[in-house]
Amino acid sequence: MSQAAVLPQQVATRRWRSGALARVPYAVIALYVLVALIGPLVIDYDPVRTPLPDRLLAPGSRIASGEIAWLGTDALGRDILAQIVYGARTSLGIGLATVLVACVVGVTIGVVAGYSRGRLDAVLARITDVLQAFPAILLAIVIAGVFARSVPVVVLSLSVTAWISFARVTRGVALSLRERAWVDAARVMGVPVRSIIVRHVVPFTVGPVVALATLEFALVVLAEAGLSFLGIGLPTGAVSWGQTIANGQQYLETAWWISTLPGIALSLLIINIGILGDQLTARHGQRRPRS
Repeated sequence: MSQAAVLPQQVATRRWRSGALARVPYAVIALYVLVALIGPLVIDYDPVRTPLPDRLLAPGSRIASGEIAWLGTDALGRDILAQIVYGARTSLGIGLATVLVACVVGVTIGVVAGYSRGRLDAVLARITDVLQAFPAILLAIVIAGVFARSVPVVVLSLSVTAWISFARVTRGVALSLRERAWVDAARVMGVPVRSIIVRHVVPFTVGPVVALATLEFALVVLAEAGLSFLGIGLPTGAVSWGQTIANGQQYLETAWWISTLPGIALSLLIINIGILGDQLTARHGQRRPRS
């Protein structure tokens, strides 16, 4: 076979491999979403129940009821597989709610401030400076510790600083768009400011916002696990990967599976979300509207 015929085959093979590898994060995240949605309907689990005779069983052991604990049990006899499944629903739900709140608040403030400029833009800059003077996780710990433990409190505590990134990105897009020819034409024609923002500014923020939302989602899931690890934020009846990891930290030598397996589940999710975020950032993050 000639070299001219081999080269196109090599190029096609490399493209197929790169395309297949690029789809891996989508498949992994879809699997987590499927587990979070369907898993609790299949696996019956009561986080309050503590069957002490089944405590610290290794993966694959049979519990007193005759069932198999595929991933073992913790120090209170609770099934680790069930905790991972229910923890996926908790982490994904809190992450999605937090990113949604931060996105709505940040995009609204950023677009309006960037398009209007003036005092509103100056006020936004001062607010972001004040909030960024404190570590985000420290503010989350303070807010989660002050109020009663609940999922809305966790979402609120994690959203306090998450909206800043969305506001900065959309503000930059709005600043560049407000001088475009089509925006000037809309202003001359007497189109209301609200319609100009909705029709001619917001659509151009979708790509960068989606890319940023993916990265923020990973940070929020990790932060929620950190709060749960510290034992604040979520109520007692909620199941979280952070709580499971914290419960097994004193048994790392004798019952490594309690902390290790939920930690692996959390790490795989964060890594794949990060890879997906990098892909979306490369595709949409640097895109600029044409004049």
